[in-house]
Amino acid sequence: MIYDLIIIGGGPAGVSAGVYAARKKLKTLVIVPEFGGQSIVSEGVENWIGTVKISGVDLAKNFKEHLLAYAGDSVTLNEGEWVKDIKKNGKEFTIITDKEEYQSKTVLITTGSTRRKLEIPGAKEFDNKGLTYCASCDGPLFAGQDVVVIGGGNAAFETVAQLLAYCKSVTLLNRTDKFKADEITINKLKTNPNFKIITNAIPKEIKGDKFVKSIVYENLATNTTHEIETPGIFVEIGLLPTTDFVKNILELNKIGQIPVDPRTQQTKVPGIWAAGDCTDGLYHQNNIASGDAVKALEDIYITLHTR
Repeated sequence: MIYDLIIIGGGPAGVSAGVYAARKKLKTLVIVPEFGGQSIVSEGVENWIGTVKISGVDLAKNFKEHLLAYAGDSVTLNEGEWVKDIKKNGKEFTIITDKEEYQSKTVLITTGSTRRKLEIPGAKEFDNKGLTYCASCDGPLFAGQDVVVIGGGNAAFETVAQLLAYCKSVTLLNRTDKFKADEITINKLKTNPNFKIITNAIPKEIKGDKFVKSIVYENLATNTTHEIETPGIFVEIGLLPTTDFVKNILELNKIGQIPVDPRTQQTKVPGIWAAGDCTDGLYHQNNIASGDAVKALEDIYITLHTR
């Protein structure tokens, strides 16, 4: 059979699009490796609109329940399946997974991205035990405490800005003496008395018992090793978009994101849309991903009914 739409991904973008596709009675297949997106590892998501606080696991469960509640006979859910490639056949597309091949008139890619992981001793052991990759999700858990941020780009400084709203102090470790963040952003934060920058700092080890207690770093300028006591370490060293499977059909930007028209979420290939963290959108958050996906779905619906 030929679907009206195939949605790839089970985070806030994919599920939002799936719910809207069901309500519009589009014959839709949703291919979901797993539900939840990046937030699934969070102990408490506090910025999902309409919900004061929810764990990442419960949020993923709610995503699935919401989608299934509306699916009816319009939406088919294939969970635990991975897309390997997309091919264009005339006006239609073939979606190739690890299990099957499917045909569709349109495609919406919502596969998100993964945080670049810190690879030093202790990082894996204390992941989500004081070491976190999401300030929006986990920052409030460290209110009134001294925390550390690792990174030097805009995302790192945005994380610092969020944390300064409720943490006692924030120390930023940057590998070099230069920053990738905008100068305006850096200067706004430099004057905050609760913010400290340490440059030429190479993280070496995370220490703790059940939870993080400290981070060890080497100062390249002085060839000395230092240790900072902290219960919270926020890592912002870049994102890796989950887009390898589309590189044969879509042109990606230099960091692997999918360029889209921000008004419609259309890609440069007619019939393919993308939304959420896998795109080159300026900001990436759960609520933004959801809104972008709804925008894309509305445009997909119009496109299908004006062909």
